[in-house]
Amino acid sequence: MELDRPLPSPITPEAKPFWDGLRERKLLLPRCQACGHAFFYPRVLCPRCHARDIGWIQASGRGKLHAFEIAYQAFHKAWKIKPPYVLAMVELAEGPRLMTNLVNVEPDPKAIKCDMPVQVVFSKLTDEITLPLFEPVR
Repeated sequence: MELDRPLPSPITPEAKPFWDGLRERKLLLPRCQACGHAFFYPRVLCPRCHARDIGWIQASGRGKLHAFEIAYQAFHKAWKIKPPYVLAMVELAEGPRLMTNLVNVEPDPKAIKCDMPVQVVFSKLTDEITLPLFEPVR
């Protein structure tokens, strides 16, 4: 199977629950047990209160498009997705923002607007790696 994008390197202890959840089609977020702050990217301490007691919650998979860019050329030769495609910063309903791709929408500024509602879709790349991509809520 030829991949359409380079594989991420998710092999860190703090990110393992995130990648395990994606394989099960669940979007999991780290949340501080001390102050309740949900955040992304996974790390060993809370970026708000610096506590080390980190748990995990299942996100709703819904959010809004915070920012986007339409890419008209591939930025790396390993990227096999035919341009144009949409790079997106999604603000999840739970608060954190994450970089992703916006899919199942025409890559046209007339079809894409900041603050539009989006939802997660899962893209299985290998048996180990599934990516969270987002599409407009219909």
